Amino acid sequence: MTFYRDVLGLDVRSDRPDFPFDGAWLDAGPQQVHLIDKPVPDALGQHFAVGVADLDAAVAELRARGVQVSDPVPVGASRQAFLRDPSGNSVELQEVVAVVP
Repeated sequence: MTFYRDVLGLDVRSDRPDFPFDGAWLDAGPQQVHLIDKPVPDALGQHFAVGVADLDAAVAELRARGVQVSDPVPVGASRQAFLRDPSGNSVELQEVVAVVP
């Protein structure tokens, strides 16, 4: 949870039910990320995306904090880069590029 709060800047919610396993609920803008403290399965391609306004700035800031982040690449009308959290979960950073008609 520390990585998501202190490095990615998400806010920890206080309304998570008292489940019989550790975890946390965090706000990511108008959406939530639910973390569960369980072993990470082998890489099956699952990940979630966090929208960023300036992908290059986000990548630079994370790298300055010692986080390994892939180089940004274009995908459709957006750009993306990937990183792994301390538990090995894949996180996508996505910047939507303005489409000019």
